[in-house]
Amino acid sequence: MFEMWNNVSSRLEQVQQSQTQTQQPHTSSGSIKAQIEIIPCKVCGDKSSGVHYGVITCEGCKGFFRRSQSSVVNYQCPRNKNCVVDRVNRNRCQYCRLQKCLRLGMSRDAVKFGRMSKKQREKVEDEVRFHRAQLRAQSDSAPDSSVFEQQTPSSSDQLHHSYNGGYTYNSDVSAYTPAYYTNTTQVQANSMGYDISADYVDSTTAYDPRPGLDALNDTGSLMANVVTTDPSQISELLSKTISDAHTRTCLLTLEHIHEMFRKPHDLSRLLYYKNMAHEELWLECAQKLTTIIQQIIEFAKMVPGFMKLSQDDQIVLLKAGSFELAIIRMSRYLDLSQNCVLYGDTMLPQDAFFTSDTAEMKLVTCVFEVSKSIAELKLTETELALYSACVLLSPDRPGLKGIGEISRLSQAVVRALRLELDRNHSMPIKGDVTVCDALLTKIPTLREISMLHMDALGKLKRSAPHLEFPALHKELFSVDS
Repeated sequence: MFEMWNNVSSRLEQVQQSQTQTQQPHTSSGSIKAQIEIIPCKVCGDKSSGVHYGVITCEGCKGFFRRSQSSVVNYQCPRNKNCVVDRVNRNRCQYCRLQKCLRLGMSRDAVKFGRMSKKQREKVEDEVRFHRAQLRAQSDSAPDSSVFEQQTPSSSDQLHHSYNGGYTYNSDVSAYTPAYYTNTTQVQANSMGYDISADYVDSTTAYDPRPGLDALNDTGSLMANVVTTDPSQISELLSKTISDAHTRTCLLTLEHIHEMFRKPHDLSRLLYYKNMAHEELWLECAQKLTTIIQQIIEFAKMVPGFMKLSQDDQIVLLKAGSFELAIIRMSRYLDLSQNCVLYGDTMLPQDAFFTSDTAEMKLVTCVFEVSKSIAELKLTETELALYSACVLLSPDRPGLKGIGEISRLSQAVVRALRLELDRNHSMPIKGDVTVCDALLTKIPTLREISMLHMDALGKLKRSAPHLEFPALHKELFSVDS
């Protein structure tokens, strides 16, 4: 009965969309509405038809959100409130689909009043301009790099196997991916379940199996049929793209973070966290960490060349590097003058995360120390983005297969990082040690802290096996494998 209703609902949406498209008046090529349609639906990734209730969506998601505002609606998730919401699966869970609509900013007030606010309109117009600029850069001036090309999935990557109870995180690639990837072929799933590995990079993950990369030099491996072979221009392009990926996947801007630094401390919230039970504190931190890692996954998919790697290698890099990238991002939230971190909407000192367990205290101390040492280098957002990409693309992670491709991509990112740092930090920080040297020497420390995290987590799960962590957290930080 449930599947029959889903089929009927999906068919109604298709009919509604085709009718609406037929009835729509012709718009000039210069109109905002026509330009908006180059951006896929933010909810499910299908072809959008404009801005509906403050968000760019297709007709199906527009109608769904309108219907969801009825007072009699009370959706329930039959799973774990983390269902995939994409073009194929959007009708399988109304609860998760509605939550995604709300999370993206679809407004209940817009249903009542039928118009966007000025702020919403400006946001949409900015996004249209961004996509148009990316398209122009791709067609006019961007080098024809293999890391920026459309990517054709191999047949092996189209196979998604059922995984019972696995995390089905839909990372909504269309919401963040720049024009270089907007035409990537989507792979339809054949069942309600997905292989857990595939869910980290979702059904748009692509692998380009073309031979011959090993025969190219370092630059050629990244830039096939190049318009320019100037390494500095290649580095500039990498810097711009990776910086944009970072900016679009950070939960808060630096301006907002610094504004929060200036607000008075909420002592009641501080006491709340300091008095939190041991297990409750772990779950609270795990939830915050999972939210950050969802953005890190989006960032990884926008790093040039990442989605050209085999799916297995993408999973290895994400599993190994996600905690390390979370520590790097934490440096943005540290107020060095107060020695506190912005945690949600509260400024907390290091000891707010202390427990009676010695290993856990060491973990917290090390996380704060390395994050503080990164913050002290006063990196720009572009430098932090490049450093994150450098840590992500570590070719010596155990289990990698395409080590040659990852090594060459990593070297290109390091070159771009050095150029950026030389431009902004020309003076060495001590003796002849440059900022770049200091950052690269922190990588082994990040790995040690990641292992401390796994050890502490493993100890906790053995002592409290009943604890239920977020699904993505369980998959990334499995202590059983």
